[in-house]
Amino acid sequence: MEDRVGISGEERRRLIVTAIGELGGQVRLTDLAVRLGIPAVTVRRDATVLADAGRLTRSHGFVSLERPGSDRLPGPGGTATGRTVGLLVPSVGSYFDEVIAGVRSAATAAGVRLVLGIAPYGTGDDRVQVDRLLEAGAEGVLLAPGLLPGTTADDCAWLDALLVPAVLVERRSPTPDGPGSQLDAVGSDHRDGVLRALRHFAGLGHRSVVLAARSDSWTAEEVRAGYVEGMRLLGMESLPVLDTFGDEGVPSSPGRLARQIADAAAAGTRAVLVHNDQDAIQLPPLLRSLGLAVPRDVALIAYDDVFAALAAPPLTAVAPPKRAVGEAAFELLLRRLTSGAELPVHRTSLLPTLRVRTSCGG
Repeated sequence: MEDRVGISGEERRRLIVTAIGELGGQVRLTDLAVRLGIPAVTVRRDATVLADAGRLTRSHGFVSLERPGSDRLPGPGGTATGRTVGLLVPSVGSYFDEVIAGVRSAATAAGVRLVLGIAPYGTGDDRVQVDRLLEAGAEGVLLAPGLLPGTTADDCAWLDALLVPAVLVERRSPTPDGPGSQLDAVGSDHRDGVLRALRHFAGLGHRSVVLAARSDSWTAEEVRAGYVEGMRLLGMESLPVLDTFGDEGVPSSPGRLARQIADAAAAGTRAVLVHNDQDAIQLPPLLRSLGLAVPRDVALIAYDDVFAALAAPPLTAVAPPKRAVGEAAFELLLRRLTSGAELPVHRTSLLPTLRVRTSCGG
């Protein structure tokens, strides 16, 4: 195997065309990558450029020098109508509903068929579901895999073996140079969202804030990290996180969390940031039963803003731009599918907003 490091994109593409001819005119992309000693993700991108330039044809993991008839999908400058893309999410019915709505709206406007796959957290079903999306004809995929705390490089090595364009949605590679680190990514800047909440508390005169947070998702980890960073930036001391997941990996009792918040209030901390809405919305009546009113005795901000406005009182909440994330991720994937240019890897972070309601007073 020759060393291909440092060669130009045009030289790589010349080698690809030559190798396909030597292998009989049609070859699987994975086999081509092995033969040339070039990473699969690079071969896939070069094959996209060559296909859009009319120099080869791609179909379900294969590349060919044969040209199809009138059913050829449009290349650079053409319409995207007739394409199919896949979307993998860990759940429906909460946070990702707005992400799905954003992708769906953008896909409909572009005339693109959308296929949805669901791989719940902890099932390890991500790769299986992605394979099903590809079998359904997806030419590119939008991925929100279950990158849980403790995910290893081996767990997500499949990301680098994908033979179609892929964009991570509300996710990043677990390590800067690990699997998926060369994929595009579009997501919310959750650390910025946490800082906005902490600044709001500080503006209301709170000098101490406690975080109650889950520990079962990539977003939860970002919220926790954002809390430590934000408290440091504001000159406040981080307090131990009130973990809303128990030792067994199941949600803790809402009553237990309310009692912990009451204890914090008794010790002088009367501002609480809660991730996520589902946990936050249960707290006001439970705190009332303990003699504490929101916002009179405890100021409360929820994170996610899926259900926060429906609480009594309505909860001030950090709102990640979920729908906009879906739209932006789809538009980036479509550029990968239809552009003949060799695009750089994109890392797009959209800033959350703070929706002020009545749960903080002031």
